[in-house]
Amino acid sequence: MAKRLIPSLNRVLIEKIVPPSKTNAGILLPEKSSKLNSGKVVAVGAGTRGKDGKLIPVAVKEGDTVLLPEYGGTEVKLGDKEYHLYRDDDILGTLHD
Repeated sequence: MAKRLIPSLNRVLIEKIVPPSKTNAGILLPEKSSKLNSGKVVAVGAGTRGKDGKLIPVAVKEGDTVLLPEYGGTEVKLGDKEYHLYRDDDILGTLHD
């Protein structure tokens, strides 16, 4: 049975997007070429409570592609996959095509 992690409070579970190191034609790409620190949202917590007690939901949803800070997050390994946990307010933004 596969484990599924549901983040608590305002945390977001991210699977980092690793850019390809080769083109389809087999040309090796430099390591720094257009490296964008991004990831796909796998799961989100329910949010946090404000001072008034009302629920403040997480700003992103499952399936969103997000821009991540260069450092931070907590590495989590589930099965053979690696994920990262970030707080909602650490996520820099969402990426759209």
